[in-house]
Amino acid sequence: MAYFIHEECIACGACVPECPVDCIAEGQPYVIDAEKCIDCGACNAVCPVDAPKPA
Repeated sequence: MAYFIHEECIACGACVPECPVDCIAEGQPYVIDAEKCIDCGACNAVCPVDAPKPA
């Protein structure tokens, strides 16, 4: 199961460098490529608004 970034995203970019497989792209909200996501939760751990959640 991949993570998905919900509407709470404030586009701060904190999640991007934390992703070990580089599957997060800029946007409003940011977007996670579900095919590349390894469900590690690193993005959620650093998000100030808890926007990335399991899909």
